[in-house]
Amino acid sequence: MTAALLKLPFIKSVAQHAGRAELSEDTWGPNYSEIEVDLKPMGGEQEEAAEGQIRKTLTPFSGLSFSLNTFLTERIEETLSGYTAPVVVDIYGPDLDQLDRETQQVARVLNGIHGAMEVQMQSPPGTPEIAVALRTPALLHWGFDPVSVLQDVHTAFQGEQVGNIYEGNRVFAVSVVLPPAIRNRVASISSLPVKNPEGVYIPLGQLASVYETSGRYVVLHDGARRVQTITLNVAGGNVATFVQDAQKEIAAKVTLAPGNYVQFGGTALAQSRHDLLVHSILAALGIVLLLSIVLMNWRNLVLVLVNIPFALVGGVLAVFAGGGELSLGATVGFVTLFGITLRNSIMLISHYEHLVGVEGREWGYETAIHGASERLAPILMTALVTALGLLPLAIGSGAAGQEIEGPLAIVILGG
Repeated sequence: MTAALLKLPFIKSVAQHAGRAELSEDTWGPNYSEIEVDLKPMGGEQEEAAEGQIRKTLTPFSGLSFSLNTFLTERIEETLSGYTAPVVVDIYGPDLDQLDRETQQVARVLNGIHGAMEVQMQSPPGTPEIAVALRTPALLHWGFDPVSVLQDVHTAFQGEQVGNIYEGNRVFAVSVVLPPAIRNRVASISSLPVKNPEGVYIPLGQLASVYETSGRYVVLHDGARRVQTITLNVAGGNVATFVQDAQKEIAAKVTLAPGNYVQFGGTALAQSRHDLLVHSILAALGIVLLLSIVLMNWRNLVLVLVNIPFALVGGVLAVFAGGGELSLGATVGFVTLFGITLRNSIMLISHYEHLVGVEGREWGYETAIHGASERLAPILMTALVTALGLLPLAIGSGAAGQEIEGPLAIVILGG
């Protein structure tokens, strides 16, 4: 795969992460590996085309499943769903084998839905294992305690700390373990000599059945429930729409065991949107309450609130000019415009109150024009400074790494 990727003209370098340290933050099994691809400098559209070519290059490798993410996308998706994928499907149930069968059915259904890409099981069965099944009659015959026998096997093949070495202010742990040449042979497990309380050495093969089998490197849990997880990417469509279609397909084509159920990461995202809507309404009520206290006049309050939608029109037009996609950065841009508009409105109305209450002007058309003209210069000056500061981000919005700042700058500039 590395050799195939390096043939692509836009790739600068390829590096592979295989295996893990004992105290690594990534708890992947030996079936998982990461390949880091460093691209040559290019624009955002060129990067999307490069990702498509990388996928085509990796597809012919049979027996492998893969997902392709940029660094920023991976971090955001891990924050939202816990996995490096935008859609996560969890199947809950007590029986692992039943969960595996149902998860494979769900994966087949998902693969058949338009837009599904890189469908993966996060804890696939089939990991090679060596099982040591103790035989109770043999243990009783030779006077062995099952726990001590398993502890001896653990010490021999995994190691056990028995002390420390001190050199100045440095401490080194001392462990005992079988030599690598012996640990790496399956036959050495059966021939491992185990000593009973009377000092008699018995080969482990006489006390237990040692055989090769398959299992899983981790059993996933969520809320003290066993779970099997499927992750996937969505191409050429809306994630929320895909989740709705997938829920209907799974409900129609997959029969789950009693007590088992499916939960989508998309459902959690919908809940987040619901929470965001509720919190936004509460925040809006708080803002209206504070404005009414500051302005002390319901007509002034209505003027401020009516002005806000008109101020957002420029941002809406900027979003449509940029393709009509409302991204996270664009949403933050609208929030920023909301704040700028409120600030300008409050300052303008405060100036009107000063003209009428302090300078004694009669409220009317001439006073309105006079107050607006006096506020025009400072408002234009602050707007111009903001626009000049955001202009470089807006110009480079298509570049990789500016997926959030670029749309934010465009919306604020439009507003």
